[in-house]
Amino acid sequence: MVHSVYSDKDVFLRELISNAADACEKLRYEALSDAGLLGEDGQPGITVTLDPDGHRITIEDNGIGMSDAELADALGTIARSGTKAFMDKIAGVRESEDSSLIGQFGVGFYSAFIVADRVDVVSRRAGSNTAASWSSDGLGTYTIKSVDVSDAPARGTRVVLHLKEEATKYTNGFTVERIVKAQSGHVPVPVLLKDKPNAEAKTIADGSALWTKPKANITAEDYTEFYRSAAGQFDEPALTLHYRAEGRHEYTVLAFVPEQSRSTCSIPIAPGA
Repeated sequence: MVHSVYSDKDVFLRELISNAADACEKLRYEALSDAGLLGEDGQPGITVTLDPDGHRITIEDNGIGMSDAELADALGTIARSGTKAFMDKIAGVRESEDSSLIGQFGVGFYSAFIVADRVDVVSRRAGSNTAASWSSDGLGTYTIKSVDVSDAPARGTRVVLHLKEEATKYTNGFTVERIVKAQSGHVPVPVLLKDKPNAEAKTIADGSALWTKPKANITAEDYTEFYRSAAGQFDEPALTLHYRAEGRHEYTVLAFVPEQSRSTCSIPIAPGA
């Protein structure tokens, strides 16, 4: 199924990070009526951890998390969207307030099986004293079981991908950082990267897209770094266009003209812009 939906293997990172960002946004919403859900960790975050020796990549968030029943409901049925169900639940909320929830469709999670032989998910719902795991090889069956809370996130979800032999490039820090900056720079939650399980985490996306920031707060180096990561080039942009148009329709433009002459030019487009 996933091979018929996706042609680009890199997309799995975007999909899993989008799901993690949604979980953080759901927690933010639910915490409006129950501040205790945040506990002592009120800052949302997503951490991508690479394990070159173990051929694994882990995406972990400290969002709302899931119970065992929610794991079965959200991950046990293809195209079942937890975000869509959540948005239906809060249908009375103005659209502009929940528009940052990205995962409207439930296929994205399964893109993980493009690169993984097995996917393990461990989750603990905010405010719960229990945790559960979901595991599958993507061939049609899965298992769900309870796990000790000491083996789960304090809150949120941990997705562990056991990579196929031909997908071990996704344990390379430079490769993952480039993909995250290019495809997930718009998520409203900071994304951190660990090159190894015990390495110090570094921030590779600060939770605000470059094109949404005031031009006065963006340096030439910021533009160049974004251009290089998005276009996969190493030159300097010869021309940078960044402006916002307001009127009957509002949109933001961020475009680059490469310094070196090429047959093609990559122009990042802001989703929803």
